[in-house]
Amino acid sequence: MTESTKFWGIVPAAGVGKRMQADRPKQYLELAGKTVIEQTLSRLLQADVFEAIAVAISSDDPYWPQLPIAQHEKILTAAGGKERADSVLSALKSISGKASDSDWVLVHDAARPCITASDIHHLIACLIHDDVGGILALSSHDTLKNVQDGRIAGTLNRNHIWRALTPQMFRYGTLKTALEEAEGNPAITDEASALELKGLQPKIVEGRPDNIKITRPEDLPLAQFYLEQQ
Repeated sequence: MTESTKFWGIVPAAGVGKRMQADRPKQYLELAGKTVIEQTLSRLLQADVFEAIAVAISSDDPYWPQLPIAQHEKILTAAGGKERADSVLSALKSISGKASDSDWVLVHDAARPCITASDIHHLIACLIHDDVGGILALSSHDTLKNVQDGRIAGTLNRNHIWRALTPQMFRYGTLKTALEEAEGNPAITDEASALELKGLQPKIVEGRPDNIKITRPEDLPLAQFYLEQQ
């Protein structure tokens, strides 16, 4: 890593989180005295590596402007999009005048508040000299089934299966181009899949199992437990 190496954070936060069955998007639910997104952004800032963090927010979001962290000097607000990839691309475009193509971008889910600074530093250390970049991930310990019409059609080899986490870290220019070329493609469910579509092979970096994504109501108390334990 050199003094000229710059890192930018991207947090897509325009989703509504329907599976939480709550009265507001899941990133604004309370978690350990703050909102989920405040916990997430606080963790990213604690890593002390980012030039700035661009947060993609829906245009009709009434909650974000009320949060003190939205005014933080290193937090930028970008326009959210219909899908995750749209929000990430919008956030990338929002820093186009500041970031260079060779800068690194770390994209992190707003609903992963248990990310640790040590995992961020570990990801950077593993990828800083990589030609492609990569993602935090977890190997699968469960037996995995291929299911069709509610019945098992086969068993997958779990030795080749990893669960994608975030952050996902790629060069600014490479990621922006990949997302622009894949715009509108429903197969792009994370940043790595956009790189894969270009024929690139992102690297896997093993992360911590407590880096959970809040998706369902029962995830909130689990996330609070992890935050307390950490």
